[in-house]
Amino acid sequence: MKLTQRLMQTLGVMAAAGMLAAACSGPSTAVPATQAPANTEAPAATEAPAYEGMTYAAPDCDYGGEFKSIEAVDELTVKITLCTPDVAFPSKVAFSSFAINDTAYLESTGGTGDLIEKPIGTGPYMVSEWVRGDHITLVANPDYWGEAPKTPTVIVRWSTEAAQRLLELQSGTVDGIDNVAPADFEVVRADSNLKLIERPALNVMYVGMNNTYAPFDNEQVRQAIAMGIDRQRIVDTFYPAGSEVASHFTPCSIPGGCEGEDWYEFDPAAAKDLLAQAGFPDGFATTLTYRDVVRGYLPEPSIVAQDLQAQLKANLNIDVEIVVMESGAFIDAASKGQVEGLHLLGWGADYPDATNFLDYHFGGGSSPQFGDHFQDIVDALVSGGSQANQADRNPFYATANNLIKQHVPMVPIAHGGSATAWKASADGAHSSPLSNEYFGVVSIAGQDTLVWMQNGEPAGLYCADESDGEALRVCEQVSESLLRYKVGGTDVEPSLAETYEASADLKEWTFHLRPGVTFSNGAALDANDVVLSFAVQWDAAHPLHVGRDGSFTYWPGLFGPFLNAPPE
Repeated sequence: MKLTQRLMQTLGVMAAAGMLAAACSGPSTAVPATQAPANTEAPAATEAPAYEGMTYAAPDCDYGGEFKSIEAVDELTVKITLCTPDVAFPSKVAFSSFAINDTAYLESTGGTGDLIEKPIGTGPYMVSEWVRGDHITLVANPDYWGEAPKTPTVIVRWSTEAAQRLLELQSGTVDGIDNVAPADFEVVRADSNLKLIERPALNVMYVGMNNTYAPFDNEQVRQAIAMGIDRQRIVDTFYPAGSEVASHFTPCSIPGGCEGEDWYEFDPAAAKDLLAQAGFPDGFATTLTYRDVVRGYLPEPSIVAQDLQAQLKANLNIDVEIVVMESGAFIDAASKGQVEGLHLLGWGADYPDATNFLDYHFGGGSSPQFGDHFQDIVDALVSGGSQANQADRNPFYATANNLIKQHVPMVPIAHGGSATAWKASADGAHSSPLSNEYFGVVSIAGQDTLVWMQNGEPAGLYCADESDGEALRVCEQVSESLLRYKVGGTDVEPSLAETYEASADLKEWTFHLRPGVTFSNGAALDANDVVLSFAVQWDAAHPLHVGRDGSFTYWPGLFGPFLNAPPE
């Protein structure tokens, strides 16, 4: 689709090179000063340069996405107009994937390169160095607009082994760790030098299938697998206290999450009969792919994979070859729909709304992780997300959940309990239900450096184009969105936007930016930064829509199809 005439007028005439990014930078044009009147000594007053606010708009809503336009009303005001109402919009824009970037830096990096390795943000910390394979060092941003971080330096390290993370915490080489192994919860509790802080189980672990690859293009095969896995056994054997078998894809503590029917009961006999009806009375051979990274939703990846392998053989005579991939490569392959067999993955809440779980995975703009979209699920989710009241939304989520059960794009296994562990002396230590621990509030007496050890290394730090929690947690220390989640909680509060309001129909949202905010490179935050930061994600044809691998999965997952997306 082409840009509207209004956008072209706002952006002005493009340079001969024709780069939209250059036009979107919105260079100001000074109003000429008036000459001093004759026979006076006082200098003439001059007008301040007019602020040339950008507008980015779709010609109409026929492209299928949620956004209609983004407008810089003035230097500190941004208006976003949607095609459909969205009651969860504040929670979405608070997410770290929609952090605001400096326009000049976005353009100078071409949307990639240094943008991925050396992000420039408005947050409490700045990236000092990233030694690939070893650590990332963050230092306090001296010009941060908010409360200065309590610890000047944070070092982020990683290990895939829960035992190593705990050993380093016990020996004092790190100050906090993520995802304590289930068997070690009591070990930490019993150590007076440490403290365990549990997270609520706002996540889901699932076995995914892609319906564009045989035999998973057969719905009966997928239903047979859904009935042929003893999910209770997996939770009882491999998960810590606070975990539960998933009755639905979305945790029940999230409004609308558990509307509709519960998932299939374990019934290996019925599963085997159904597999025979599908044409596979003797089973078949496939693969089970995963990454060997501990997550809150999957505390024992390799052991769970082996148990699933054994169950599928015993219950359905399916021969499973286990394939382990590097974390970043696996996430990229899954999001592009390139994993042919079964795969083991999960999701932790980014914000507490059903849209975060359901729309991201099964909505019209979701990735091809599970293959082709199921339009009946998409339609139900569009209707559910456009209602202002939860009671009005719930019937649509019941429909969507029942259709997910019917079509079986994946098998939800567990909502996993998890925890962080810290030195007992760590003041402000916490676990976030969204796994976005905020290091700026943590301090240890006598230390000017805080060392955190997580499960894996980020693939990149331009989090518009990342979806893994290991990257997102680091990004959230450096970059900020219009709104944010309260530390250790899920409620939304002001961040770069001091205030905001919505129209009665929830289709027009106006954000008023905090004055005096600067990026860590000294550039002042203004409304055009917001417009461009959103536009380069929204428009698939934008020259800055590049990133690390170009997936930008959160945008279509939460806001529907990209503008100008190439036909599938």
